[in-house]
Amino acid sequence: MTTDTPTAYRLPFGRLLRVEARKLLDTRTSLIMMGVLIGVAVALVVGRALAGGPTDLFTLAGTAGIASGTLLPVLGILSLTGEWSHRTALTTFTLEPRRGRVLAAKCLPVLAAAVAGCLLALLVAVPATALASAAQDGQVVWELDPGQVLGWIATTVLSTAQGLALGLLLLNAPAAIVIYLVNPMLWSFVGQLGPVGESAGEWLDPNRTISVLMSSDLTGGDAARLAVSVVLWIVIPAGVGVLRVLRREVR
Repeated sequence: MTTDTPTAYRLPFGRLLRVEARKLLDTRTSLIMMGVLIGVAVALVVGRALAGGPTDLFTLAGTAGIASGTLLPVLGILSLTGEWSHRTALTTFTLEPRRGRVLAAKCLPVLAAAVAGCLLALLVAVPATALASAAQDGQVVWELDPGQVLGWIATTVLSTAQGLALGLLLLNAPAAIVIYLVNPMLWSFVGQLGPVGESAGEWLDPNRTISVLMSSDLTGGDAARLAVSVVLWIVIPAGVGVLRVLRREVR
């Protein structure tokens, strides 16, 4: 049960946000994941730059962003389920009984990290593009389409939000991580089940519907399929998860 606290003792949201951001970065697991993310991003983009073939700055940035697109949703799941797996929820919700504020403070740093991951990928891609240019006698493309870049960032943010929604819904890190990672393989299988499976994948596979944001010719049908997928995989799980956290008894 949640309780009200006197106004004089209410924590400023900025302070709560800083505390939750530090939790996101201070744990051993998160530090290892951040190190792996940076290392894998650099390795992927350098390998792609040296592999030859048509190369451009955006392609190399997207290659570097594969690591953040995979690991940041997992980090978001861990940040939302950690209070329950480590049995610190009682302490957290005693210090700040308004649980909605705690959840918001947990989610915002993860979503900001998704944006930062894309910017880091772009930063890593710049010297890699220069390396590819030297290896291919200048046959690379440096131009960036702002709409395509914004769509890529939005795709990463929505994928991260999907991980957060699963973490909120299940409050169990292993189950949420397994579902998130297995989801693309499951939909790949469904897509091979004939016209019905293909049609279901077009509307319900979040990997397909969200990735259209990177396309320069987004249609009304694409937007409708994206909206359905977002509601199914983000809005509904997150809403149910928030209600569950707000009403759950902490022991």
